Amino acid sequence: MLHPVQLFKTLSDETRLSIVMLLREAGELCVCNLCAATGESQPKISRHMAILRGYNLVIDRREGKWVHYRLSPHIPAWAAGVIDTSWNCLREETRERLKVAASGMC
Repeated sequence: MLHPVQLFKTLSDETRLSIVMLLREAGELCVCNLCAATGESQPKISRHMAILRGYNLVIDRREGKWVHYRLSPHIPAWAAGVIDTSWNCLREETRERLKVAASGMC
């Protein structure tokens, strides 16, 4: 079970927070889109995704050589509320990042 301290520690990293906000906005994104939107390398994004998967915040699916991520439908309601509230504050910034990600399509 996800504990609030774990969630806040996880989201305290700017890259992980950005990833969660991007997934909240887009629904599902490929690693290449996350790299383009955050300006980070694929190995760094994969390392952050492993942390988010470890806390069951995201789930993935493989399509060929690409991995697509989305927020887990099993996130506790209180954690989903924190994510939604954060997204409300960061939605414009997140939408701008998604525009950049569209140019980094696989």
